[in-house]
Amino acid sequence: MGPWRTPDPFLFCVHHDDRYPAGNERFGPAAPLTGRDIGQDFGGRDGWNMYHGTVVPGFPQHPHRGFETVTIVRNGLIDHSDSLGAAARFGGGDVQWLTAGSGINHSEMFPLLRADTPNPLELFQIWLNLPRANKHVAPHFSMLWNHVIPRHVAKDEAGRATEITVVAGRVGDVKPPPPPPKSWAAQADSDVAIWTLKLEPGARWTLPAAARGTHRMLYFFRGSALRVGGRDIPPSRAIELRADLDVALENGADETELLMLQGRPIGEPVVQYGPFVMNTRQEIQQAFADYQRTGFGGWPWPNPDPVHGREEGRFARHADGHTERPA
Repeated sequence: MGPWRTPDPFLFCVHHDDRYPAGNERFGPAAPLTGRDIGQDFGGRDGWNMYHGTVVPGFPQHPHRGFETVTIVRNGLIDHSDSLGAAARFGGGDVQWLTAGSGINHSEMFPLLRADTPNPLELFQIWLNLPRANKHVAPHFSMLWNHVIPRHVAKDEAGRATEITVVAGRVGDVKPPPPPPKSWAAQADSDVAIWTLKLEPGARWTLPAAARGTHRMLYFFRGSALRVGGRDIPPSRAIELRADLDVALENGADETELLMLQGRPIGEPVVQYGPFVMNTRQEIQQAFADYQRTGFGGWPWPNPDPVHGREEGRFARHADGHTERPA
C-alpha cells in the first residue's frame, strides 16, 4: 500500500509489508531472482520486493537533505549505515528518527538473517519536513527503542480495547520520548503526533481533538470494516479529518490497525527533487552541487549496501562513537 497522500508538515508515507522467504548465506532471499527488475524491483512478485537492492533487499547508499525520515519497523530488521560513520540495526517495534538537515548519505538494508524460516518485514517510512530555519542543521539520528515507546490502552463500555502506540505527540498523560532537537516536532506548538492504533473487534474509541488549523490524516491499513465519525470507511483508505473535533471510531468484526499523522503545517514553499526537499529551485540546484562536491561526508563503507553480522543484535553506534543497545 502506498505511498499515501500526506499533508503539510508531512511529505511522504509508505507502508512496506514484505513476506520475505528464508535467507541465504549473503542475507538475501534464498529464492530465484529471475524475472525481477533488479535494482528497481517494486512489483510485489511473490509478496516481496528487492527494492533497489541487488543481493540484500533494501535501499543502498543514497542522499537526503532538508527533511527528516521517521522509520517505524513493526516486524523484521533494518541495517542502517551512513556517511558520518554511524550504524544501527533496529526492528521489532523500534523507530529511527533521522534529521537529514544539511545533508547525509545513508543506506537502509533488510538482512534476511533466518535461514530456516521466512523473514517477514513490515515498516512505515514517513518523511517530515523541516522549516527553512532548520534545513541546514547538522545531521542527527535518534533511536526510539521499542521498550521506551509508550502504549496507551483505552477500553470502551464493553471492555474492548484500543491500543495507541505513541511515537510522537501525546495521548492524555502518555508522553513519548523527545524527537530530535531540530525537528518540527520539537517545536512546542507544532502539534505533531505519530500514532499507530490497534482496535479489538467491535471496539469503540473517540479520537480526541487537536488544535484548530492542525492537519490530521488517518490511514486504515489493516482490517475489514471501520466507521469514522459515523461513516463507513472501506479498507486501505486514507481519511482526512478535521483535527479540532473529537472523532468517534467504531471497529468492525476483525482487528483493525490505523496510522495517524498529525501536525500544524509549516506553511512554507516546498520544492522537491528526488531525495532533496528545499524551499526554492535554486536551493535544489545547490543541493546537487554540494552533493557532487562533498558527497555529504563521503562514504566510509566498503560497498553501497553494507549489512551487519548475523550474530549482531539490535544496536546503534552514533557518529561520536558511543554505542547504545536496547534493554
